[in-house]
Amino acid sequence: MRLIDRTPKVDRRSFLASTGAAALVVTSTSVLCPTESWGVEAQNLKPETVRTLIRMSRDIYPHDRLADRFYAVAVKGMDGKATEGAPLKATLEDGVAKLDEAAKAAHGVPYADVGWEHQRVALLRAIEGDPFFQTVRGDLVVSLYNQKELWPIFGYQGESASQGGYIKRGFNDIDWL
Repeated sequence: MRLIDRTPKVDRRSFLASTGAAALVVTSTSVLCPTESWGVEAQNLKPETVRTLIRMSRDIYPHDRLADRFYAVAVKGMDGKATEGAPLKATLEDGVAKLDEAAKAAHGVPYADVGWEHQRVALLRAIEGDPFFQTVRGDLVVSLYNQKELWPIFGYQGESASQGGYIKRGFNDIDWL
Protein backbone atom coordinates (compact mmCIF):
# COMPACT_ATOMS: atom_id res chain seq x y z
CA MET A 1 0.00 0.00 0.00
CA ARG A 2 1.27 3.43 -0.91
CA LEU A 3 1.26 6.17 1.75
CA ILE A 4 0.11 9.59 0.70
CA ASP A 5 1.18 12.65 2.62
CA ARG A 6 -2.01 14.61 3.22
CA THR A 7 -0.59 17.32 5.43
CA PRO A 8 -1.26 20.76 4.04
CA LYS A 9 1.74 22.41 2.42
CA VAL A 10 0.58 25.82 3.62
CA ASP A 11 -1.02 26.21 7.02
CA ARG A 12 -3.84 28.67 7.69
CA ARG A 13 -1.65 31.08 9.66
CA SER A 14 1.01 31.44 6.96
CA PHE A 15 -1.65 31.74 4.25
CA LEU A 16 -3.40 34.58 6.08
CA ALA A 17 -0.10 36.31 6.83
CA SER A 18 1.02 36.13 3.21
CA THR A 19 -2.30 37.36 1.80
CA GLY A 20 -2.39 40.24 4.26
CA ALA A 21 1.13 41.30 3.34
CA ALA A 22 0.28 41.30 -0.37
CA ALA A 23 -3.04 43.09 0.02
CA LEU A 24 -1.62 46.48 -0.95
CA VAL A 25 -0.12 46.59 -4.43
CA VAL A 26 2.14 49.47 -5.44
CA THR A 27 2.03 50.78 -9.01
CA SER A 28 4.03 53.67 -10.44
CA THR A 29 1.73 56.33 -8.94
CA SER A 30 -0.88 54.46 -6.88
CA VAL A 31 -1.46 52.06 -4.04
CA LEU A 32 -4.20 49.53 -4.82
CA CYS A 33 -6.02 47.02 -2.66
CA PRO A 34 -7.56 44.43 -5.00
CA THR A 35 -9.08 42.42 -2.15
CA GLU A 36 -11.16 45.40 -0.95
CA SER A 37 -11.56 47.20 -4.32
CA TRP A 38 -10.06 50.56 -3.47
CA GLY A 39 -7.02 52.54 -4.46
CA VAL A 40 -5.32 55.78 -3.58
CA GLU A 41 -3.21 57.85 -5.94
CA ALA A 42 -0.03 59.34 -4.52
CA GLN A 43 0.28 63.01 -5.50
CA ASN A 44 3.39 64.11 -3.58
CA LEU A 45 4.83 61.05 -1.85
CA LYS A 46 6.23 57.89 -3.40
CA PRO A 47 3.62 55.10 -3.64
CA GLU A 48 5.91 52.88 -1.52
CA THR A 49 5.88 55.56 1.18
CA VAL A 50 2.07 55.75 1.06
CA ARG A 51 1.85 51.94 1.35
CA THR A 52 4.15 51.94 4.37
CA LEU A 53 2.23 54.79 6.00
CA ILE A 54 -1.05 52.90 5.57
CA ARG A 55 0.42 49.81 7.25
CA MET A 56 2.00 51.98 9.94
CA SER A 57 -1.33 53.75 10.53
CA ARG A 58 -3.08 50.46 11.19
CA ASP A 59 -0.32 49.45 13.60
CA ILE A 60 -0.47 52.75 15.52
CA TYR A 61 -4.28 52.83 15.74
CA PRO A 62 -5.37 49.20 15.33
CA HIS A 63 -9.08 48.61 14.83
CA ASP A 64 -10.04 45.20 13.50
CA ARG A 65 -13.45 46.50 12.44
CA LEU A 66 -11.98 49.16 10.12
CA ALA A 67 -11.04 48.43 6.54
CA ASP A 68 -7.70 49.63 5.22
CA ARG A 69 -9.50 52.18 3.03
CA PHE A 70 -10.16 54.36 6.10
CA TYR A 71 -6.45 54.36 6.90
CA ALA A 72 -5.73 55.15 3.23
CA VAL A 73 -8.01 58.20 3.41
CA ALA A 74 -6.11 59.40 6.48
CA VAL A 75 -2.75 58.92 4.74
CA LYS A 76 -4.10 60.62 1.60
CA GLY A 77 -4.48 63.77 3.72
CA MET A 78 -0.80 63.56 4.69
CA ASP A 79 0.10 63.09 1.02
CA GLY A 80 -1.83 66.25 0.15
CA LYS A 81 0.07 68.28 2.75
CA ALA A 82 3.48 66.93 1.69
CA THR A 83 3.95 69.27 -1.26
CA GLU A 84 7.32 69.77 -2.95
CA GLY A 85 9.69 71.65 -0.69
CA ALA A 86 7.50 71.24 2.41
CA PRO A 87 9.33 69.96 5.49
CA LEU A 88 6.56 67.36 5.95
CA LYS A 89 7.51 65.63 2.70
CA ALA A 90 11.14 65.23 3.77
CA THR A 91 10.08 64.08 7.24
CA LEU A 92 7.77 61.39 5.84
CA GLU A 93 10.06 60.16 3.04
CA ASP A 94 13.16 60.04 5.28
CA GLY A 95 11.24 58.50 8.19
CA VAL A 96 9.81 55.72 6.03
CA ALA A 97 13.26 55.07 4.54
CA LYS A 98 14.76 54.69 8.05
CA LEU A 99 11.86 52.49 9.15
CA ASP A 100 12.34 50.27 6.10
CA GLU A 101 16.09 50.03 6.83
CA ALA A 102 15.37 48.95 10.41
CA ALA A 103 12.83 46.38 9.20
CA LYS A 104 15.27 45.01 6.62
CA ALA A 105 18.00 44.73 9.24
CA ALA A 106 15.70 42.90 11.67
CA HIS A 107 13.48 40.87 9.31
CA GLY A 108 14.97 41.07 5.81
CA VAL A 109 11.98 42.86 4.27
CA PRO A 110 10.63 46.45 4.21
CA TYR A 111 8.32 47.49 7.04
CA ALA A 112 5.08 47.02 5.06
CA ASP A 113 6.07 43.42 4.29
CA VAL A 114 6.87 42.36 7.86
CA GLY A 115 4.32 39.62 8.39
CA TRP A 116 3.57 39.79 12.09
CA GLU A 117 1.97 42.77 13.79
CA HIS A 118 3.98 42.35 17.00
CA GLN A 119 7.22 42.59 14.97
CA ARG A 120 6.05 45.80 13.30
CA VAL A 121 4.94 47.25 16.63
CA ALA A 122 8.39 46.51 18.09
CA LEU A 123 9.92 48.48 15.22
CA LEU A 124 7.54 51.38 15.93
CA ARG A 125 8.29 51.32 19.66
CA ALA A 126 11.97 51.77 18.82
CA ILE A 127 11.20 55.06 17.01
CA GLU A 128 8.25 56.39 19.04
CA GLY A 129 10.28 59.38 20.27
CA ASP A 130 11.34 60.30 16.73
CA PRO A 131 9.75 63.42 15.15
CA PHE A 132 8.68 61.28 12.17
CA PHE A 133 6.64 58.94 14.38
CA GLN A 134 5.14 61.81 16.37
CA THR A 135 4.19 63.63 13.16
CA VAL A 136 2.40 60.60 11.75
CA ARG A 137 0.70 59.75 15.05
CA GLY A 138 -0.41 63.34 15.62
CA ASP A 139 -1.85 63.70 12.12
CA LEU A 140 -3.63 60.34 12.28
CA VAL A 141 -5.50 61.09 15.49
CA VAL A 142 -7.36 63.80 13.58
CA SER A 143 -7.44 62.49 10.01
CA LEU A 144 -8.53 58.97 10.94
CA TYR A 145 -11.13 59.71 13.59
CA ASN A 146 -12.58 62.76 11.83
CA GLN A 147 -14.09 60.62 9.05
CA LYS A 148 -17.86 60.81 9.46
CA GLU A 149 -18.29 57.31 8.02
CA LEU A 150 -16.49 55.92 11.06
CA TRP A 151 -18.47 57.71 13.74
CA PRO A 152 -21.33 55.18 13.93
CA ILE A 153 -18.81 52.34 14.26
CA PHE A 154 -17.41 53.97 17.40
CA GLY A 155 -20.81 55.07 18.71
CA TYR A 156 -20.11 58.79 18.25
CA GLN A 157 -23.17 60.80 17.25
CA GLY A 158 -21.24 63.82 16.01
CA GLU A 159 -21.12 67.36 17.31
CA SER A 160 -24.09 68.38 19.39
CA ALA A 161 -23.70 72.11 20.00
CA SER A 162 -25.96 72.96 17.06
CA GLN A 163 -28.58 70.54 18.41
CA GLY A 164 -28.75 71.77 21.99
CA GLY A 165 -25.78 69.87 23.47
CA TYR A 166 -25.43 66.35 24.79
CA ILE A 167 -27.84 66.91 27.70
CA LYS A 168 -30.71 66.80 25.18
CA ARG A 169 -29.09 64.13 22.96
CA GLY A 170 -28.72 60.99 25.02
CA PHE A 171 -26.85 62.14 28.11
CA ASN A 172 -29.41 60.43 30.36
CA ASP A 173 -30.10 57.32 28.26
CA ILE A 174 -27.80 55.09 30.29
CA ASP A 175 -29.90 52.00 30.93
CA TRP A 176 -27.19 49.88 32.53
CA LEU A 177 -26.65 52.08 35.62
